[in-house]
Amino acid sequence: MRDQAESLRMYMMRSQGLIGKSIAVVSGKGGVGKSNFTTNFSNTLASYGKKVVIVDMDIGMGNIHILLGESARKSLKDYLQGECSLQEVIFEGPNGLQYISGGTGMVGLMEWSDKMFNRLIEAFEALQKSFDYIVFDMGAGATNWSLDLLVAVEDIIVISTTEPTSITDAYSMMKYIHFKDPEKKFYLLCNRTMDQEEGPDALRRLSHAMSRFLSKEVTVLGSLPEDPLVRQAVRKQVPFSILFPNAPITKTLRDITYRYMKDCIEEVHAPAQTNKFLSKLKSIFSKGRD
Repeated sequence: MRDQAESLRMYMMRSQGLIGKSIAVVSGKGGVGKSNFTTNFSNTLASYGKKVVIVDMDIGMGNIHILLGESARKSLKDYLQGECSLQEVIFEGPNGLQYISGGTGMVGLMEWSDKMFNRLIEAFEALQKSFDYIVFDMGAGATNWSLDLLVAVEDIIVISTTEPTSITDAYSMMKYIHFKDPEKKFYLLCNRTMDQEEGPDALRRLSHAMSRFLSKEVTVLGSLPEDPLVRQAVRKQVPFSILFPNAPITKTLRDITYRYMKDCIEEVHAPAQTNKFLSKLKSIFSKGRD
């Protein structure tokens, strides 16, 4: 009865816009433009009037604040280590978009303690009550704890390029997560395409592989082209969706973002899709710490 009551409560809060949706943006390998997509996708969500926060989960090597042209004085790493409050690591960017930097310049991997896991859970719970969308920019590749987080989040946007290695790595990551949670919702995007055909072709191959070998249907968001305007925006540390609002790539991104938002609205009316992010996260991390 408690589980049913909790599910109903979460459903009601989600339907009233009181619980934020958790999204992880991932790639199987680096160099596919994942963080750049995260920044511009989140900015576009914010431009639609949504309250959005990016959480840079590439702890110690994050670059979201750099892409936004900001200088984050404190990072998620500082919060996890108990050196500051959550509010001290939340900074505001354009269009009301907010972000939490992963921090830079850290050497080696951070040792995770029980206290840090507890602070992470507390932070995510607070963010869900304050934002419509919590967008996690995951580091390239996978670690044990990052895969646990991916199992817990509601939606996963998988970024691939048309390169065979990128497609293979994207499939491998989805396969791993699917085996952990067969109900996980995947969205596919092909980035840095050179013509109008290769993006859809790569997405068809990924979708077909998921359907054939895993009996899993995925949602295709679309493709973004290789565009010199993106590099200009990165050099100027301004999201291309802001610097070049009328460019074709920005218009394509708006369509992709709207497509995702429309899918989210349709899900709100399905009670089976209640938000179980925090309960999953607590369960996974508690098992891992036993």
